[in-house]
Amino acid sequence: MARIAVIGAGGWGTAMALLLNDRNHNVTLYARRAEFVEELTKTRENRTYLPGVVLPDSLQITGSLSDAVQQADVVVVAVPSHGVADAGRSLAQVLDGHEVIVSLAKGLEKDTFYRMTQVLSREIPQIPSDRICALSGPNLAEGLSRGIPTATVIASQTKSVADKMQSIFMAPSLRVYTHHDMVGVEMGGALKNIIAIAVGISDGLGFGDNTRATLITRGLAEIARLGYAMGGELLTFAGLSGLGDLVCTCTSPHSRNHSAGIRIGKGESLHDILSGTDMVIEGVKAAQVGHSLAAHYGVDLPITHETYKVLYENKPPKEAVRSLMGREGKYEIEESRTERKARWESL
Repeated sequence: MARIAVIGAGGWGTAMALLLNDRNHNVTLYARRAEFVEELTKTRENRTYLPGVVLPDSLQITGSLSDAVQQADVVVVAVPSHGVADAGRSLAQVLDGHEVIVSLAKGLEKDTFYRMTQVLSREIPQIPSDRICALSGPNLAEGLSRGIPTATVIASQTKSVADKMQSIFMAPSLRVYTHHDMVGVEMGGALKNIIAIAVGISDGLGFGDNTRATLITRGLAEIARLGYAMGGELLTFAGLSGLGDLVCTCTSPHSRNHSAGIRIGKGESLHDILSGTDMVIEGVKAAQVGHSLAAHYGVDLPITHETYKVLYENKPPKEAVRSLMGREGKYEIEESRTERKARWESL
């Protein structure tokens, strides 16, 4: 049995706390706002982010960060990507350095382009980087909290740490795989929300299955292209943290990014969508970072580029579609067999 602190009581953090608690680990769920802690404790339900799911009495809930991490072996960071730096700075004040940190956040820091594990490593210097892991995959909170079978990936620089976290997180409803490619696993999770917004816009316009499949497939090509340029391995993007998470986020009615895209496709403004929800729509910020990264690495990301223009330059969605469809013809596979063989032999 492990002692685990889950930092962040949104839907994803709550779902993971429930799963770990059901595995008979000693789990404490931390929420920042005192009134939210009181509500969770009194009602034993996260009505804001995960309604209808009972929080058992065995799951501890606290508003004290120091109490949450006291004697913890594992600290799970489950806050939105824009809050990871602040969470890391706060954790640095209360951790003694022996803990393993598992990041559930999916995103990139706007100014530095850092992945979430890099942000945590910077903010919590007493934790060696080989004890900071990333967990990613097709894991929407609603399904995970209700015991629906799914799978995920834990990536770590060190095999022994990945193996240990695998044994802790593995559950009857959650199959956990390990991976060494931190860049690939995190980039898949960070970029898929952009494509989910694009697919949502397409669905909102009423385009249907052909367009959806096209955007998912070519969206995966964009994610892999940029992830590879940043140091990830191409095969990683064919796995759970790439293709798996992308398909899930682009097709589920529980996906906030896909749902936001649908509303944009139907004519709603991004401002009205964001101002009308307490939920974080990660793809909005990710589109801005992805757009900048494409220029930085000289990588062609047409879907990301057009989604950015819709979100930030008020380009009408139908015009964005015409721009994508009017691009010059391309060869689908962008490297020759000889180039591909040479690359694989060099790995």
